[in-house]
Amino acid sequence: MNEKKQPGTLYIVSTPIGNLEDITLRALNVLKAVQIIAAEDTRHTQKLLRHYNIHTPQTSYHDHNKEEKGEILISKLKKGNDIALVSDAGTPGISDPGYYLINRAIEEGITVTPIPGPTASIAALSVSGLPTDSFVFEGFLPAKKVARQKRLRELSTERRTLILFETPHRLLPALKDLMELLGDRKIVLTRELTKIFEEVIRGKISEMIDKVEGRRLKGEITIILEGAKGEEKKDIVDLHDYLRMLIEEECLSLKDAVSMASKDLNIPRNRVYKEALKGRFEDK
Repeated sequence: MNEKKQPGTLYIVSTPIGNLEDITLRALNVLKAVQIIAAEDTRHTQKLLRHYNIHTPQTSYHDHNKEEKGEILISKLKKGNDIALVSDAGTPGISDPGYYLINRAIEEGITVTPIPGPTASIAALSVSGLPTDSFVFEGFLPAKKVARQKRLRELSTERRTLILFETPHRLLPALKDLMELLGDRKIVLTRELTKIFEEVIRGKISEMIDKVEGRRLKGEITIILEGAKGEEKKDIVDLHDYLRMLIEEECLSLKDAVSMASKDLNIPRNRVYKEALKGRFEDK
């Protein structure tokens, strides 16, 4: 009788965030030794593998196929294959689809082993000049304005240094919302870290808005934001503007907009409804 084969190991391998030399010897050895590399973008990862003369087969694993491909990878792990999970840059599982596969492996009793290395959030924090003794990683803010402003109101009293990710085309709207809802705090923007055009911009939020307006920035941006001071309180949100945004931009009915505004802003529903009537908003 054949003995049941032991499951393989899922290695969570950190890769460079820009400079190809920022990779550990252990990571290189794992990438050479595993049977499969599950990569977010195989073309991107191929540049790294080619640079270090690594010929391990790749398979694509990304946000659009994570459930289907995840089950295939779990099956291969159960059959004894070792798999290295990599993202396009940095540590897998941080604001990327790696989270799904990692949890499936844990559910199946498969060993998950970290291979530590670069991560954009900590690299940015280390050069920010803002407090590093206590911080919170928030990741990407919501893309839609209403959801983004709601989340920022929730974060407005957070005293720890905040780490955020943002895309170039959403940066300016996000900065304006930060200014409106959190006040003119110290902020640091980093982009292209470890690359030729590495840039670290420091200042107040108001200054940052002026600096980036009209610029065409490339690549994901890491934001390091000063935490709230003890005496700071949430800014008062203009109820009329909030209702207008829900009705006109989010296309909610008057009833739904009143309910959401009441819940989001912690304001009695009858007061919100009176404001809606005063503003002469039309129901959809």
